[in-house]
Amino acid sequence: MRLKSNIWVAAYLRRCQTEGVFGAVRRRGAEEAGAVFVKVALLDGNAMLYAPAPQSSYDDDRPVDRFFVPVAPQPLPEQTVEERLTKEIRFDPDAWIVETEDRAGRHFLELAKA
Repeated sequence: MRLKSNIWVAAYLRRCQTEGVFGAVRRRGAEEAGAVFVKVALLDGNAMLYAPAPQSSYDDDRPVDRFFVPVAPQPLPEQTVEERLTKEIRFDPDAWIVETEDRAGRHFLELAKA
C-alpha cells in the first residue's frame, strides 16, 4: 500500500524546506490516492513539470514508492506548463499540484528509470 497523498506531499514540502527551496500546495487533491504533479519554477519564466510515472515503472520490491517522470526533457515556458496542468485537472479532478521555486531546478523527486 502506498503512502497517502496528503502525507507524501507534506513530507515532500518539508524536504524542500530543509534544502532551502520554497514550496507550496497549489491545489489539494484526494487525500488518499490523488495523483501528484510537481511544478518547479525556475524563476526565469520557465518551469519543469513532473508527473506520476506509469505503473509499469514500479518495482515489486518497492511498491510503496512514488516515482515521477519529467513531462519534457527541457524546461518549458510557464504558460505551457500551466496549460498542461489545466488539462490534467480536467482529466483528474482528484489530482494535487505542488509548486516549488528553485533557479537550479532541484526537484528532490525519485525519477522512474528510463
